[in-house]
Amino acid sequence: MTAKMVSGENSNRIKNPDDWVTGDEEMTGAQESYLQTLAEEARERVEPDLTKAEASKEIDRLKAKTGRGRRTAAKPVPKASRRAS
Repeated sequence: MTAKMVSGENSNRIKNPDDWVTGDEEMTGAQESYLQTLAEEARERVEPDLTKAEASKEIDRLKAKTGRGRRTAAKPVPKASRRAS
């Protein structure tokens, strides 16, 4: 069996939250925790009873506002200094 290459527009890895089958379910614990973290950074309040889809949209909005989730170049790891003996 060979692996299929899927183009970006046909990939289901990234799907609009409005199209999620389970989007109207209660947000997950992970979403709630991350939203709380982002909301604290953004100094905003988050509604407690969001659906999965609503939480996802709110996460995206707060990530954009706080700058989280942006890809940055890896910082070089400083080399340990050696003592002269």
